[in-house]
Amino acid sequence: MGVSPLVCAADLRTDDMPLPLLLAVSPLPSDAFAPYVAPAASDSADVLFGSGPVETFDPIGRAELLARELPRAWSGVYRPYVGATELPAELRIASATAIGQMVDIRGSLSVGGVESPVQGNLNAKSDQLDLLLLGDKLGGDLEPGGQLLGLQGFPLVTWQPPRLTSIGGRLLLAPQASPAPSRPESAPTIRGLW
Repeated sequence: MGVSPLVCAADLRTDDMPLPLLLAVSPLPSDAFAPYVAPAASDSADVLFGSGPVETFDPIGRAELLARELPRAWSGVYRPYVGATELPAELRIASATAIGQMVDIRGSLSVGGVESPVQGNLNAKSDQLDLLLLGDKLGGDLEPGGQLLGLQGFPLVTWQPPRLTSIGGRLLLAPQASPAPSRPESAPTIRGLW
């Protein structure tokens, strides 16, 4: 005697223990089924030249360029988020050294006439700037333990204080033009002979 694929629980029932209802489940055909199709073979030229964009940006080279050409003097103002008191600010970069895609920056920052040493990093790939104030006495409402963060380099830098009760502020900087070499008026113009 053959057993049908659908078995009723009443047929398997014994007096000692009831069995759960068993049903045979078979998948139904679906219209959404798509068979796997292997990709078409391509030329080696397509593999080499048509596979997609290639990043040509060199952050290590840009870091070296920034270390050489970064303006060494910046000036502007510091504006706290609360209050309208603007303080003059000056950043002097003593050294800029390329380390991989980072530029190590060391110098001094003067806010409201109070100068303190700074040290930080400028990421050549993302232009993110992190500056730490290393002095104990800082100008304005700046406190030891906070940091200056610039997401687009030096022009707009925000002050992130070390405490939640301090509001912070903005440091708006622009590069100072280096003075042109002065030429004495009384010196005659020298011309070549040929």
